[in-house]
Amino acid sequence: MKVTLIVGTVLLLALVLGIGYTEYQRHARTLVKQSRPVPNVVVQPVVRQKVARLVEALGTVKSRESVQITAKVTEKVDQIHFEDGQQVRAGALLLTLNSGEQQAKVRAAQANLDEQRREYKRIEGLVRRNTVARSELDKLRTGIEVARAILAQNQAELEARTILAPFSGVLGFRQISQGALVTPGMVVTTLDALDTVKLDFSVPERFLGQITPGAPVEGSVAAFPDQVFSGRVSTINSRVDPQTRAVEVRARVDNPQLLLRPGMLMTLALTLESREGLVVPEDAVIPRQAEHFLMVVNGENVVEQRLVELGFRRRGEVEILSGVQQGEQVITRGMDKVRPGQTVTTQPVEHFTFREAAHVSD
Repeated sequence: MKVTLIVGTVLLLALVLGIGYTEYQRHARTLVKQSRPVPNVVVQPVVRQKVARLVEALGTVKSRESVQITAKVTEKVDQIHFEDGQQVRAGALLLTLNSGEQQAKVRAAQANLDEQRREYKRIEGLVRRNTVARSELDKLRTGIEVARAILAQNQAELEARTILAPFSGVLGFRQISQGALVTPGMVVTTLDALDTVKLDFSVPERFLGQITPGAPVEGSVAAFPDQVFSGRVSTINSRVDPQTRAVEVRARVDNPQLLLRPGMLMTLALTLESREGLVVPEDAVIPRQAEHFLMVVNGENVVEQRLVELGFRRRGEVEILSGVQQGEQVITRGMDKVRPGQTVTTQPVEHFTFREAAHVSD
């Protein structure tokens, strides 16, 4: 009887102690949970905007039209009518050479032509009166044609002493001085049409079937890093380089402020395909083997892990094809501090803005 009483007492005591220990552990866990701070993460919204598949390349800027202004004859420079870097219109007078001898020849040729015409009229009257044979009139007609040819030749020699701008553009440096003797082929200056420039670049042949005339091109140059220059593909070369397996493409780029100059190197992006899509920062994507995930904060500030499918991408931006909706908040910083199902506090990125028509590539 006493043994049974003792055993019962021991069991009751053990039960009481066990319950107390369990409550103690539960209370301790609650205290730990309450004392643990709620993680603070940085979030950004899923936005819908224009995305595109791009080909990046390096291109060389060339003038729409370019020419070296040279003399046609050997003669001394009489007057120079331009300054270095001057903008001129087509037909503008650039240079006049000594032309006194040619002017005299033109006057003599003109006088000879006038005399031939007067003689022709005199003989024509005599022919009508049957005083002179008609064959004399034919000889005079031939003389007039010869006189016209001599006049045209002398006028051409005179015009060769005057150098005009063949088209509108910007002149380069002046290479001669007044009084200098110029010879045929000697460069006087250069002239470039820069209101629209050509941009030549190479792309791998695998993209040949995806490039079409009119495809948009955007680029920048080192001299103006904050300036974006826009153009469109105008021509695709008929041949692929057998050494590089690349095809040459030419684009036309508007240059109203004349910022682009021939020879500049431009970093450019050619758009192969564009559409509207959902875009998130590249930092928000978590790669795991062949899969990609986003940590999404729902309306109750609880973290959800989403399996997503990626589309086009560009440095800093990724298109999401499935797994999230527009406007949802994705974690971009602090992902290592949270796990799915955990409650967090959120903080938006200050001054974060996507470009309006951002382009994303493969």
